[in-house]
Amino acid sequence: MSKGTINVSVDNIFPLIKKFLYSDHEIFLRELISNATDATVKLKHLSSIGEYKGEYGSPKIEVKIDKENKKLHIIDQGIGMTKEEIEKYINEIAFSGAEEFLEKYKDESGDDKGIIGHFGLGFYSAFMVAEKVEIISKSFKDEPAVHWECDGSPEYTTSKSDRIERGTEIILHIADDSTEFLEEARINELLSKYNKFMPIPIKFGTKEVNVALPEDAKKDAKPEKKTIDNIINNPNPAWTKQPSDLKPEDYKSFYRELYPMQFEDPLFHIHLNVDYPFNLTGILYFPKMSNDAINMQKDKIQLYQNQVFVTDNVEGIVPEFLTMLRGVIDSPDIPLNVSRSYLQADGAVKKISSYITRKVADKMKSLFNSDREDFEKKWNDIKIVIEYGMLSEDKFYEKAQAFALYPTVDDKYFTLEEYKEKIKAAQTDKDDKLVILYASNKDEQHAYIDAAKDKGYEVLFLDSPIVSHLIQKLESTEENVSFVRVDGDHIDNLIKKDEEQISKLNDEEKENLKTLLTELIPQDKFSVQLEAMDSKANPFIITQPEFMRRMKEMQQSGGGGMFGMGNMPDMYNLVVNTNNELIGEILSTKTAKKKERLVNQALDLARLSQNLLKGEELTTFIKRSFEMIK
Repeated sequence: MSKGTINVSVDNIFPLIKKFLYSDHEIFLRELISNATDATVKLKHLSSIGEYKGEYGSPKIEVKIDKENKKLHIIDQGIGMTKEEIEKYINEIAFSGAEEFLEKYKDESGDDKGIIGHFGLGFYSAFMVAEKVEIISKSFKDEPAVHWECDGSPEYTTSKSDRIERGTEIILHIADDSTEFLEEARINELLSKYNKFMPIPIKFGTKEVNVALPEDAKKDAKPEKKTIDNIINNPNPAWTKQPSDLKPEDYKSFYRELYPMQFEDPLFHIHLNVDYPFNLTGILYFPKMSNDAINMQKDKIQLYQNQVFVTDNVEGIVPEFLTMLRGVIDSPDIPLNVSRSYLQADGAVKKISSYITRKVADKMKSLFNSDREDFEKKWNDIKIVIEYGMLSEDKFYEKAQAFALYPTVDDKYFTLEEYKEKIKAAQTDKDDKLVILYASNKDEQHAYIDAAKDKGYEVLFLDSPIVSHLIQKLESTEENVSFVRVDGDHIDNLIKKDEEQISKLNDEEKENLKTLLTELIPQDKFSVQLEAMDSKANPFIITQPEFMRRMKEMQQSGGGGMFGMGNMPDMYNLVVNTNNELIGEILSTKTAKKKERLVNQALDLARLSQNLLKGEELTTFIKRSFEMIK
C-alpha cells in the first residue's frame, strides 16, 4: 500500500466542492456514468483498430445500491486504468481543475450562477454526495489491478487489488446528508433523466419476465418466469440512425418514448444530421398547437452530448420560435456543463441555431411542395410557430414566403404572392395601394365581412395573437401594400376609389344632425363622423381606428410599448350613414323624446353588433326594444 497527498493548496477542498456545487449535486451520477461510457467506447475503438486483442464481448455498465452499508457502486467493463493512469488522471488533472475553480470562485456566494461551464465537472463530483470514494480498476493492459481510496481529505491511498475482470468499479460511501441516493426510486429517476439514451447498456437491478411457452403446451399451463438484467436505457435511439433506415412508425414510436404521457401523434418531424462545420444530430417534432402556443410550456426539446442528457433549456441553441417544438438535439460540440453566457458567446452554437432555422424552413417548403392539400389541413396547428419565426428571424422570414399561408374567411389558402395577384384588380385603391382586408373573429365581425363581400372583396382570416406584429412586418417589407381589419372603418373608406357617394342631406341638415348626435352620443367613447354611403348600408356603424387598435394589440401581446397605449380606454368611431332612411326619419321627427329614442336604439344596435353592449346598458336596450314593439 502507498499513501500520497493530492497537490492542492486549498485546505480541505472537498467540502468546498460540495458547497459550491450543491444545487447541482445530482449530476454526480451522470458524470460517473459518462466516464464509464467513455471507457467502454474507447475500448471498442481500440478493439476495432487491433490495439486490443482480447474479447470485447457485450459490455454494460452496472449501478448497484448497497443500502445496508450506505454504498453506491458504478461498475463498467471498459478500458480500465493502471496505477500510473490513476495517479495522472485522478490525483493530478482532476483535482488541479477543481482547485483552479475554487481559487476563482471561493469568495462568491454558494449559488451556481455563472459557474457551470467555467470548468469540467468530472470524477470529483462524486465528493458532492460521498464521504469516501474508492476506485477499483483493472486496465486492458497486462498490468495488476489497483485500489484507490480517498476520504474527502487531500490524502489518498493506493494498493493492489485482486480484481481480475477488465474495467472499473467506483464505490461511493454516501454521506449522511445524501442518503436519498441510496433509494432505488431516486437512482432510477436520475438514470432515466440523464442516461436514458446512453450508447452502452446500463443495468440497474433485475426483473422477471415470462418465458414463451411451446405451442403444444396446455392452455391452462402457467407461464414460466426467468430473471434478466433490467436495462434502463435505449443505446440506439432513433436520432443516431440514418433517416433512410427509419420508417414513419419508427419516428412516432420514438416520440412516444420521449413523451409517454403525450397521446396525440406529432404532425410531422424533421431529422437533423450534419457533420460539417459542426456535428449535430437530432429529431424535432411539430405537435398540434393552438393560438395560445406562445404561452404554452416550452422546454420540451432535450439537449444531449453524445447521448448524455445535458438540459431541456435549449435557449440559445435552438431559435426561440422553435422552442415550442419537441424532440432531441445531440451535439458533441456543446459541453456537458453549459451556461447561458457561454451559449450566447459561442460561435459554434450560433451556427447550430442558424442551421436548425434553415433546416426547418427547408422542411416546411418540402412539405408544402409535395402535398399542399395536407399542408393546408395542418396550417392552423403550426401557423403560430411559422408566424413567430417570421417575426423573429429575418432569414426564416425570407424563406417562409414560399410556404406561409394566408387563409380567407371562406377557408381558402393562398401564399401572399398568390393572394396579391388574386385581389389586385378589385382591391387596389385610388392611390394605387393594394389593400388587404382581414378579420380576426368571423362571428363578431360577420356584418363587416358581409359588407366587404357585397363589394366583391376578399377577406383574410388572421386570428393569431401576434397578427398585429406580423402585419406590421409585412407592411414594412411589401411595397404599396396595407392591411386593414374589416371593421376598421366603413367599407368605402377602407378601400377608397375615385367615385364618391353623394349625400342626401344638405349642409344645414348635416349640421343639425351633428348637433343632435353630439348631445346624445357619449363623447368619451365615440368619435362621430358623417359619411355618405350606400343607402342599404346600416345607419350607424361602429369602427375602431386601425392604427390605435393595432398598437394596443401589439402592446398587449408584447411590443408596441413605446406608444404608451396599453392603459388607454378603447375609443371607437361612430360612422353615421347620411343616406340611410332612418337618418332622414330622425331628422324629421318632431318630438325630442322620439329623436332620443331612435338615436339610442340605433346606437345600441350598432354596439350590439360589436359585442359592446353589456350589463345595465343591455338591460335598458332590451326594455326599450319591447316598448317600441308595443
